[in-house]
Amino acid sequence: RKSVRGCVVGPDLATLSLVMIKKGAEELPGLTDDNKPRRLGPKRASNIRKLFALEKKDDVRNFVVRRELNDKKKKAPKIQ
Repeated sequence: RKSVRGCVVGPDLATLSLVMIKKGAEELPGLTDDNKPRRLGPKRASNIRKLFALEKKDDVRNFVVRRELNDKKKKAPKIQ
């Protein structure tokens, strides 16, 4: 029997989808020891302003999250 947060989960399940609520004192190897940047960012201008706490007069094109394709190329979404 597997138990998750008070619920009994069947033994026939191969994987469980879990969310970390609280981080302990030690790092978990492969899970909490490295930081991964966000691959995709918001596409709408209002969501970009909300993410970076910008004002209406700030230019959102400077704050678009870009992802790297190769060594030299970077790609950014079209802003709506």
